[in-house]
Amino acid sequence: MKKILAPFMLMLVLIISACGQADTEKAVSSASKENKPEFITYQSETGPIEVPADPKRVILLSGFTGNVLDLGVNVVGVDVWSKNNPTFAEQLKDVEEVSEDNLEKIIELEPDLIIGLSNIKNLDKLSEIAPTVTYTWGKVDYLTQHLEIGKLLNKEKEAQAWVDDFQTRAEAAGEEIRAKIGNDATVSVIESYGKDLYVFGENWARGTEILYQAMKLPMPDKVKEVALESGYFALSAEVFPEYAGDYVILSKYSDADTSFQETDTYKNIPAVKNNRVFEMNGQGASFSDPVTLEKQLEFFKKSFLGN
Repeated sequence: MKKILAPFMLMLVLIISACGQADTEKAVSSASKENKPEFITYQSETGPIEVPADPKRVILLSGFTGNVLDLGVNVVGVDVWSKNNPTFAEQLKDVEEVSEDNLEKIIELEPDLIIGLSNIKNLDKLSEIAPTVTYTWGKVDYLTQHLEIGKLLNKEKEAQAWVDDFQTRAEAAGEEIRAKIGNDATVSVIESYGKDLYVFGENWARGTEILYQAMKLPMPDKVKEVALESGYFALSAEVFPEYAGDYVILSKYSDADTSFQETDTYKNIPAVKNNRVFEMNGQGASFSDPVTLEKQLEFFKKSFLGN
């Protein structure tokens, strides 16, 4: 009888042990979930603010859309510029267009976090709907801005990883471009918007951060004089040649008046005559987030290097 019971008792002990271990693992897992913070404190420009540790429904009222999308956080509402940006078309096809004036629509979307620029209207009312964090445009550089968004969304490691990788790739592309066109070859970034022309400095989107900061391509002295500090400068078609570098990145909106390109003044610019004008879609070019920057980096590599 003892010989028969011994194996049975051993099996029973093993089953009880396994069940006990499973219960322990469930308890540890449950405790881990319970200990996970629902909110974190983010040090914003206006002071500390409690925000969701894992936001699920984010509304963006003035830019930063590509930063949030890059970090894989769900977006439920965006500003009109983001909604009409072709770069984000696929990712935002089911996302609502909102503005700080339409509070009812924002309430309907039940956001758990709202992000915008420091000059948005109805900030007090928005803060009553959900934690609202704002940033001052240009207060920090484009990479630091992404890191700040990463901190806000509790994804700082992911943001830092992208920053490190992008810097490495952009700098390497810059070295390759300078080796091909020469270290002294200048590049201008000019935009045709409506009936106006603008030339840009080193931190006003349109790829300027990549070209001037990461790639270290030289800016014409004339452009430095008018746009390096202010960020941008309005031009007339007649003086376009004075601000054109050896290479020109021409950002063009689809509805812009481009009649200046038919003039002899434009056609006689050395960069034009040497086929060194690279035209870029103006729609969406005014953003400087990871999604946009990746697209622009590929555009510059193809334009300058042909790959």
